[in-house]
Amino acid sequence: MDAYDIPAELFSFTEEIKKSRFITLLTHTEGVEAARGFVQQMKQQHPTARHHCWAFVAGAPDDSQQLGFSDDGEPSGTAGKPMLAQLMGNNIGEITAVVVRYYGGIQLGTGGLVKAYGGGVQQALRLLPRKIKVPMLHFSLVCDYAQLGDIERMVARFDGQVLNTDFLQNITLHLALPHAQVAGFRQNLSDFSRGTLQLASLK
Repeated sequence: MDAYDIPAELFSFTEEIKKSRFITLLTHTEGVEAARGFVQQMKQQHPTARHHCWAFVAGAPDDSQQLGFSDDGEPSGTAGKPMLAQLMGNNIGEITAVVVRYYGGIQLGTGGLVKAYGGGVQQALRLLPRKIKVPMLHFSLVCDYAQLGDIERMVARFDGQVLNTDFLQNITLHLALPHAQVAGFRQNLSDFSRGTLQLASLK
């Protein structure tokens, strides 16, 4: 749940290897559905290419449930796997890589293909503009009207956000807090309210 890098924008890197053109495209995709959607989009944008090989880390870098790759007709293990290995080795999350190959008539062999696909992603990652994503956890908190101002300041102090506020007999806040700040916020909240206010976790 630590902060991690994600792509800041769509980025492409092109190189020619033995008359084949390899276009590496990297973009931010949050979730498997978004990752697969980007792959389809690139296939539609490059309909005459021979191969559209891809790999994605669709969640946090350590989330093994949201990984995927495809050789798209290249010999098994020569494209998708080396691409995924580059993504995983860079501690970057929510990213999809598609390498579009326009075949130039000269076969590269398995070693050459691994180098072309893995190397293209490696070089693109080196140049990719990145930004940091801080994973947030969501909570609800019920407080009195008199406590609202202090709680809002406390949320800001712990780098959190008030996402929604319901004003009824009491106030119900929907909060997002960075994972690393939750314990400190809970302690401050307890001290402030003498133990009367409790954070309730939201999925």
